[in-house]
Amino acid sequence: MNQTKTRQLRIGSLELAGRFLLAPLAGISDSSFRRIAKRKGAALVYTEMVSAKALEQNNRNTAELLRMKDEEKPVGVQLFGHEPDVMARATRMLEDYDFALVDINMGCPVPKVVKNGEGSALMKDPELAGEVVRSVRSATDKPVTVKIRTGFEGARISAADFAKILEQAGADAITVHGRRREQYYSGEVDTAAIRSVKEAVSIPVIGNGDVRDAASARRMFDETGCDGLMIGRGAIGDPWIFAELAAMQSGEAFTPPTMEEKGAMLLEQASLSMEEHGEKMGVMRMRGIAGWYFRGIHGAASVRDRIHNASTYEELKQIVADVLRLT
Repeated sequence: MNQTKTRQLRIGSLELAGRFLLAPLAGISDSSFRRIAKRKGAALVYTEMVSAKALEQNNRNTAELLRMKDEEKPVGVQLFGHEPDVMARATRMLEDYDFALVDINMGCPVPKVVKNGEGSALMKDPELAGEVVRSVRSATDKPVTVKIRTGFEGARISAADFAKILEQAGADAITVHGRRREQYYSGEVDTAAIRSVKEAVSIPVIGNGDVRDAASARRMFDETGCDGLMIGRGAIGDPWIFAELAAMQSGEAFTPPTMEEKGAMLLEQASLSMEEHGEKMGVMRMRGIAGWYFRGIHGAASVRDRIHNASTYEELKQIVADVLRLT
């Protein structure tokens, strides 16, 4: 089978219209970002990472992470935690929301998560990781997926053997970020390690890491044999990547966005962000995103500085107008 040309992806009972997924990105993948990605062709989008313990404690900020619009669906929710009973109770609480699947984070490398035995730290405790999957599996009829890394220093088993345990515990798919925990988000993606996971399990495997265009997507498919791709940083400021990858599948030509289209999309995302969070917070959240729309242009650093200091929508509009006038 030509993996590049395959159009659909099935995860448990969920059949997706495509194979390109928007990753959960802390502080970025809110409803506004998910809606933009969905409009451009993302087959599945995810909430930001949600603490199972905070959800169980009815934390207000956590509840806000779970808000979504109909146009985003299907939406996956990503939970993190290491206590099987807490994970199960949190999963049952999610039944009140119309999520398509539950993803368990076993890949986050951030120290404050790892030191609690959560995220990628679970790769060092495969027995507990299996219990966590079984507890979530028992709490929902929806698909259950897991995101992992290619390894963690001190782990007793390989990513492939770890994936087998997750499959046996009831996981319906596994996403593999192609770096070890120690690498965080730098260094080369280990496509051979992703392939080893794909060859070890019978459930779908989704490749993740440095997919930024059609060429890198083809390479990920060819070198790993994976069933789908999860796009993270490559989609920030470039939601058109989903349209580009769809064109790659269909064999159609893809026309990159013009600078005018990039500026318009930036402002559209800002408008949606303000709709969700109010102007002050909406613009603040855009500070870390807006500059990505203009990466590579002459004077990009100066543009980012101006964006970082923006506090109103009108200021963002003026920055966009100035960029378009000078490019």
